[in-house]
Amino acid sequence: MNTSILRQNIQEFITQNSGASITKLALQKNPFPEIDWILILNQIEAKAKAKEKLPTWFMTENIIYPSKISVEQTSSEKTAAYKASLISGESLIDLTGGFGVDDYYFSQKFKHIAHCEINEDLSAIVKHNFEQLKVKNCTFYAQDSTTVLEELNQKWDWIYIDPSRRNDAKGKVFMLKDCLPNVPDLLDFYFEKADSILIKTAPLLDISAGLSELKFVKNIHIIALENEVKELLFEIHNHYSGDITIKTANLVKDKIETFEFVLGDDTVFASYHLPQKYVYEPNSAIMKSGGFDEVSSIFEINKLHKHSHLYTFDALIDFPGRTFEIEKVIPYSKNEMKTQLANQQANITTRNFPDTVENIRKKWKIKNGGNLYCFFTTDKNDNKIVLICRKII
Repeated sequence: MNTSILRQNIQEFITQNSGASITKLALQKNPFPEIDWILILNQIEAKAKAKEKLPTWFMTENIIYPSKISVEQTSSEKTAAYKASLISGESLIDLTGGFGVDDYYFSQKFKHIAHCEINEDLSAIVKHNFEQLKVKNCTFYAQDSTTVLEELNQKWDWIYIDPSRRNDAKGKVFMLKDCLPNVPDLLDFYFEKADSILIKTAPLLDISAGLSELKFVKNIHIIALENEVKELLFEIHNHYSGDITIKTANLVKDKIETFEFVLGDDTVFASYHLPQKYVYEPNSAIMKSGGFDEVSSIFEINKLHKHSHLYTFDALIDFPGRTFEIEKVIPYSKNEMKTQLANQQANITTRNFPDTVENIRKKWKIKNGGNLYCFFTTDKNDNKIVLICRKII
């Protein structure tokens, strides 16, 4: 860790230039010739990345940033805070500490946490930053996490793991066994050290693939930020046997949209109906969950088609996603399209439809944007239709 960048005049320079063009700055003469110019530029670029994602770090003085890639890959503060709200206890050990954003929030829920990070430089940076952030209940280990668990030889309330994909796993179907640490292989060892484990995975992991590699799964959490799925969490408890609950959360500006259901409940059935007054589009966390029949059953609204994943009802309800009022339903035909939508401006979504948004725009010369929302989909009678709507929520 290079502490020379903590000099007051350099810190002021970094703050003043946060958000400036790195390309233009790189062409300038280094005002601090005794310090590596690239190091300073990296701090400016990483701090700019942190402004929206990590406002606490951005607003705190004398923070040292790792590479901008580390900042890009870390949890956002919003998802980290939500994740920390899910668990609590006396002690937690993070086996893949990284930049420490998750641990900053875990430190507010546990009496003591341990941060393991095999990269010594990154471990030192996080230790320094936690001092600036006034976190006093965290111990740092710049070692392989398996070694730390063995040497400490203690029981923890929770183990937290965010495995990273191995470089040689590119192009393969994403599996936990292709990550470091290899959680499926190490699971029995981990259970010797803690009875509860929280595993964070990339959102592209297939839920059924994760379940095939793990055991004792109690809850699966799907976290989206502003309708973009960011994290998939497997919560496992030693010797748990019972229903697996899927819990989704979409963190939007002024609220959290939540939805949960029991996986594989064979008593749940969807109802179907032709388009009614309103159409409901689930948020991305629900779409990732696959709980499409459960949406129909729990909210008591109707699906348009088994594979369309759009819902309709005559009454307005509070719904975790977008809500639209249907102005017109037209069959997808040449005459109707020419009359109703050709050469107009509209926002287009396709659900269970044979053509792409791009092709539809090109074919009918429909510009993007405006107040009109069109869903190209299939109804319960297998007819291709277009819902012409106005957005409510």
